[in-house]
Amino acid sequence: MSTAQQIAEYEQRISQAYEAAQRASGRAYGEEMAYVSQMRSRLAAMKAELEAQNDDNPFALLADDEASNEVDWDWHDNEKIIERECGRIVGPGIYYDLSNEEYHSGPGISKSGLDYIAHNPSFLPWSKRAPVDVEKLDAMDMGTALHCALLEPDEFEKRFIIMPDYNLRTTKGQASRDSFVSEAAGEGKTILAAADHRCLKLMKESVMAHPVARMIFEAEGQNESSIYWNDKETGELCRCRPDRKIIINDIHTLVDVKKCADMSRFARHVEEFRYHVQDAMYRDGYENLTGIKPDFWFLVVDCNVSAGRYQVDVVDLDAEWQQAGYDLYRRDLETYHQCRREDDWLHINTLSRPRWANK
Repeated sequence: MSTAQQIAEYEQRISQAYEAAQRASGRAYGEEMAYVSQMRSRLAAMKAELEAQNDDNPFALLADDEASNEVDWDWHDNEKIIERECGRIVGPGIYYDLSNEEYHSGPGISKSGLDYIAHNPSFLPWSKRAPVDVEKLDAMDMGTALHCALLEPDEFEKRFIIMPDYNLRTTKGQASRDSFVSEAAGEGKTILAAADHRCLKLMKESVMAHPVARMIFEAEGQNESSIYWNDKETGELCRCRPDRKIIINDIHTLVDVKKCADMSRFARHVEEFRYHVQDAMYRDGYENLTGIKPDFWFLVVDCNVSAGRYQVDVVDLDAEWQQAGYDLYRRDLETYHQCRREDDWLHINTLSRPRWANK
């Protein structure tokens, strides 16, 4: 059997194993996904061997040969991008074992990348090259901590550490505090003040007190899955990482956790932060891979106390808002496609004189 034939066979076996994993639960699910991960690693090695042999590569990262033939592959090769930038990702699919860091450093255009494109295409390469002043970064983002507490509880103690209550009026207390901060930095942990930790526990308990939110975490599903697909119209490699994927009564639903400072302003946040574009892109990617059109929910947690409670809500968007998000998603992805194809990242924004200036 040639290497190309072995690759085709492995592709089929991976697909079958993945389908079996989706029907399994508990230990059986873990065993099936471990097998899928092992097979993907072997597949990557065989593809490298095939390329070294200069054999005909039967792969096209698009879903079908017709779509692949419609794309001009002379200007880029998504497969080489994948192999170069993130060796663990061997092609379109849903990956359950990628860390957050691996996902964000990996290949493909994400919703946040399209946000840069929407503002000005020049911002996308800027975002990758501009230095970061780490001293000016917020040391503790409550949204990140809440996200970890809800979706990666086993990782919480590895990533966060609670600051003891030191008496900073004494030299000894200050020295102990400085030593604690130094040790936490050496371990790569984020320091959480005791008061913030108390609030975080209340917010998590508030989430679990909400019937729909609780159902989200008790339903069959997976957290932090990384989805990669090739857009059928442009051929661009795209990616997204829903916080949670659940299946209830055969209905697939993607869920994203959002922290807000005022629940009454969340509708404004949808427009301001383009959450409707996220809705469209995530649903499109999932349907592209699975053939299943999922629902998309936002699990919103208010970080400010209202009547002594941290309000929680689960919402989706109406059809009009979904369509508006889809139109922007397609517009921005097409702009990205043209910029990559023409290697044109030199753009400026034209400012219009505001109305108040005419008064």
